[in-house]
Amino acid sequence: MNRTVGREELNALSRYIETAAGIVLDETKGYLVESRLGPLLDDLDCPSFGALERKASADRSGRTRDLIVDRISTNETSFFRDSHPFELLAHKIIPDFFERHHLEGKTPLHIWSAACSTGQETYSIAMTLKEVLGDLDHSAIQIVGSDISESALSYASRGLYSKLELSRGLSSDRLFRHFNRDGDGWKVADEIRALIYFEKKNLLEPTGAHGPYDVIFCRNVAIYFSLENRRVLFDHLADCLAPQGALLIGSTESLINVTTRFEREEFRGKVYYRKR
Repeated sequence: MNRTVGREELNALSRYIETAAGIVLDETKGYLVESRLGPLLDDLDCPSFGALERKASADRSGRTRDLIVDRISTNETSFFRDSHPFELLAHKIIPDFFERHHLEGKTPLHIWSAACSTGQETYSIAMTLKEVLGDLDHSAIQIVGSDISESALSYASRGLYSKLELSRGLSSDRLFRHFNRDGDGWKVADEIRALIYFEKKNLLEPTGAHGPYDVIFCRNVAIYFSLENRRVLFDHLADCLAPQGALLIGSTESLINVTTRFEREEFRGKVYYRKR
């Protein structure tokens, strides 16, 4: 097997991956393709990276495409990663939501964690809601965690994490409040897990019946997309966001020159967006 990707092979795979998942790989990413997709050559009996691209293009079932996207996706995440969005959720977005909705019975609250990876962001959202609202029976809360990677979603759905994963962003207080010991790891408490539904979703595809959501987290995703695909992405998110809903993006991301469908808001130095 040839585990070195040639320039033409890299270009062909890059075009394929951008079409399939929106992820842009430039000519400097050959090492990434070799390290992440190299093992697939053996798994799928492909003699080269060019053969892998041709196999994926010819595979109408989408199985080869899913394997490539799954391997190439960046699943870097942690609990309460960049604390600002969760502080905004606790101190601004959720209080504002319940102030606007004086409804009898349970108040429906829908939140979407787009590109949720292995679930840490989604569970961080659920823990924040539990800490703010206390008794969750007073609200009909549903949190959707979506990702393009099936293996990441399978991991997220289990809700079982190692000590190392938990040490990244999760305090010992939250660990003992929201998790239960399970063998060598810790499992998310049933009350937290029950709030969440995980599903596979390509963010560049039409959203269909998705939404409306009162809050959307879509952080550190658009940085991997071309400008054209960023515009497609944020148009989809705007379509899914409820009136007066809140969008939270990554701390290094910006909507300037990408879309005019959101207005920038600031609370105590922390930035979020409302739909126009």
